Amino acid sequence: MNDNVTAPLRARAEIDLGALKANVRSLRAHAPGAAFMAVVKADAYGHGMIPVARAAKEAGAEWIGAATPDEALELRAAGLTGRVMCWLWVPGDPWREGVEADLDMSVSGMWALREVTDAARAVGRTARIQLKADTGLGRNGCLPADWPELVREALSAQAAGHVTVTGLWSHFACADEPGHPSIAAQLDRFREMVAYAKERGVTPEVRHIANSPGTLTLPETHFDLVRPGIAMYGISPSPELGTPADFGLRPVMTLKANLALVKQAPGGLGVSYGHHYVTPGATTLGLVPLGYADGVPRHASGTGPVLIGGKRRTVAGRIAMDQFVVDLGGDEPAAGDEAVLFGPGDAGEPTAEDWAVAAGTIAYEIVTRIGSRVPRVYVDTGKKSAT
Repeated sequence: MNDNVTAPLRARAEIDLGALKANVRSLRAHAPGAAFMAVVKADAYGHGMIPVARAAKEAGAEWIGAATPDEALELRAAGLTGRVMCWLWVPGDPWREGVEADLDMSVSGMWALREVTDAARAVGRTARIQLKADTGLGRNGCLPADWPELVREALSAQAAGHVTVTGLWSHFACADEPGHPSIAAQLDRFREMVAYAKERGVTPEVRHIANSPGTLTLPETHFDLVRPGIAMYGISPSPELGTPADFGLRPVMTLKANLALVKQAPGGLGVSYGHHYVTPGATTLGLVPLGYADGVPRHASGTGPVLIGGKRRTVAGRIAMDQFVVDLGGDEPAAGDEAVLFGPGDAGEPTAEDWAVAAGTIAYEIVTRIGSRVPRVYVDTGKKSAT
């Protein structure tokens, strides 16, 4: 991170850490009786894992959540202290390093319990593990039929001093669909599996199942800990649940670029690959130096919205690897003028949700896919820095 960025940037993703901290505080208010895990997997959904994790902790997050062990170990290497959990392990992953780094490591099956136990024995330290229950998502986690064996063997490893079971947890399949019958079914199954483990001697510090929609709309799911992901970045987990503003949230990322070229064009000019757009008459074309290599979805060709010169425009023709064209309708901004692809929407700019609709996807993907070629510029209380 460089605090003295003076060179102009072709494009940038401005990350408002002040908004992120406000979002954390707002989400905590939705679940005042639960601890808060800030989920920063996938480079904090494209926002920058280390700066986001630090800001979330400043705002009161007691836990940091990562998907892969490499992410969790990177957090430790950057000096993040306190509780860090990661959950997506494969055979042969760095369990030993995870034990040495005091990570809370998720265990979904017997192979994982064996590997983490072997790692703990090798380093002579007790590993912190959390048992994940598959309550109906059908993805990671231990199915109910296999739960008794996993609980029994985890308690045996705990009695031997190799592990401590710090948590019991699960994940929803359809919490972003209000009233979906799987929500109540999963919650009942989670309670049953937690009760089984506790009856046999597991004493978890935390029980948790609430993701962003659970945190925002299902107080009965909060238990001891909530794990907001996308909502922390100011994006609604589902338009059906409400807008970010409905939940007191503000989008954190604003994606901008400077026009690389502005030129007058005649009518009948084919624009970009395949000539899927042809100018209807004499007009002005603007070239935005971002493309699908930067994470701008090609599926939004011809539909993606952009704010230029105070007006909403639409991508003209195909989005290419490094650039796309906008028909400016005769307006003539200058090369170097700003194009805003998405942001909070305060100045009429599109939002990540607008791009999701244009591309036929979800807003999670829009922010997460913004690539490393786009520098992140961090903004908080008037200070700016970039990576």
